[in-house]
Amino acid sequence: MSRRCEICGKGTVAGHSVPRKGQPKKQGGAGQHIGVRTKRVFKPNLVKVKALVGNQKKTITVCTRCLKSNKVVKA
Repeated sequence: MSRRCEICGKGTVAGHSVPRKGQPKKQGGAGQHIGVRTKRVFKPNLVKVKALVGNQKKTITVCTRCLKSNKVVKA
């Protein structure tokens, strides 16, 4: 099963973890220094919900954003 919302298609996205050292200039420091970027993954907040698909009850994986905006009719 893929980690993807069945309504909007939201899925995992790759990015970087960027460690920052030092106090920012705004707070009176010498500025932040960026360390080595390492790969990381942003995963969507998915929930299994029993919903009406057509006239049938089905268990589907939906992101919480679609659930909150009433794009899914719960069974």
